[in-house]
Amino acid sequence: MPHDQSPIFLPLFLCEIRVGKLFDEEMGRVMGRNDKRARSSWRLLRENGGLGLAAISYVSVDYLRYLSPSWHERLQPALWIALSLAAVTRVPFYRNWTAELRAAIPFLASLIIMLSALLFEALSVRFSTAVLGLDWHVSASPLPDTGQWLLLSLNEKLPQLVVDILRAHIVGLHHFLMLFIMLGFSVLFNSIRAPGLGLAARYMFTMAIGRLLRAITFVSTILPSVRPWCASSRFSVPAHPHPWAQKYYVPYASDPNTIRMLIQSDNHFATVKDYPAEYRPDWGKMSFLIDILRPNVAEGSTWYQLLKKAGGGCNDLMYSGHMLVAVLTAMAWMEAYGGWTSALIWFLVLHSAQREIRERHHYSVDVVVAIYVGILLWKMTGFIWSNKDTSKSKRLARLDELQGRLTQAVKDSDIDDIRELLKEVELAGQERGGFPQWMIYVFAVIATSFSLATVLFAFTLTSDG
Repeated sequence: MPHDQSPIFLPLFLCEIRVGKLFDEEMGRVMGRNDKRARSSWRLLRENGGLGLAAISYVSVDYLRYLSPSWHERLQPALWIALSLAAVTRVPFYRNWTAELRAAIPFLASLIIMLSALLFEALSVRFSTAVLGLDWHVSASPLPDTGQWLLLSLNEKLPQLVVDILRAHIVGLHHFLMLFIMLGFSVLFNSIRAPGLGLAARYMFTMAIGRLLRAITFVSTILPSVRPWCASSRFSVPAHPHPWAQKYYVPYASDPNTIRMLIQSDNHFATVKDYPAEYRPDWGKMSFLIDILRPNVAEGSTWYQLLKKAGGGCNDLMYSGHMLVAVLTAMAWMEAYGGWTSALIWFLVLHSAQREIRERHHYSVDVVVAIYVGILLWKMTGFIWSNKDTSKSKRLARLDELQGRLTQAVKDSDIDDIRELLKEVELAGQERGGFPQWMIYVFAVIATSFSLATVLFAFTLTSDG
């Protein structure tokens, strides 16, 4: 620095030091606000895997139904009550109800979309089972499955203890649902990023897309069941095929010459055999469902009763719905919480996958497709909820926009202007538009009550697997 310029630059240099310290303090306050919130009294619980221990406790206690049913009857209700009370007692101390309130509309929209997808899936399940009739399900041979062959060969080579572990009913559909519910409620303990309803919205929306794709897939081509006796034991559909199948499938199902002629002409030409008439009840405006559901006199007089009996279907449903739930739960857990429990949940997913094949609930292809479809769908729906701190990126973007003005304010030693500019940076990372306090209180009560009621409702619907 030239000697004749030192009187000019020295005050500016000292001012820059002073302003720089102020700038560092302000930016530390602005950019580090969320970090201070994370350093709460529950940090020790999170760092020591409190949520993971709760998840393991739930799975372990539920497995007691096989080891000691009496202890299971005592401990499971106690654990449910303890988990519910722990969540309820944290509600008054939760600081992110405003964010939850903003996520309420996406949550409700995702719930409606998921229920609509499940309704479409239930209709498709019933149709794919009923359209060919019970005689086809009983006589159709299962497809060759190399995954089943592999597991049978491993039974002969692995130690018996390992085989017993692979056969054990450690987790099922309701376990993965409960694990996600615990993950969602852990937002009350600052274990995951708020809003919890945003995470639930992403889970349900992804589930809806997965279920919709699944229904379109298995209704497009009907595959024989891995359990040929399933349809006759669970459904009372007619034994003969539906008139659509009578005309377009049965005549061309087995004769190679007829199939060749059909390919050449691309027109229906075969003679249709005589079959019993279809039962057609009076369903009023819902009569269009008769050809889809194929009702029977013994199954009741309403279409709703038929859908309740749809269950998981009996012909092979490509891809596995159970595995889709398991994979989405593992993906949500891995992104939102992470840690060693994520690896444990993925182990449970793989254990469930081999059990689906081993117990012949699905072909191996159903399980494999469900795994990679679930992973890809979860990756595609990050716009609904993400574990990334978007507020920090917004503040950094705003800081970049104001960089020129901040530099000029530093040169001018304008402390007030610097504070105003940094305040703009802070506000850029905050959600705009607050809510009245009474509205937040009411919403907290409604959201908590609705969530707990939804848990009970979900377990009621999945009680049959």
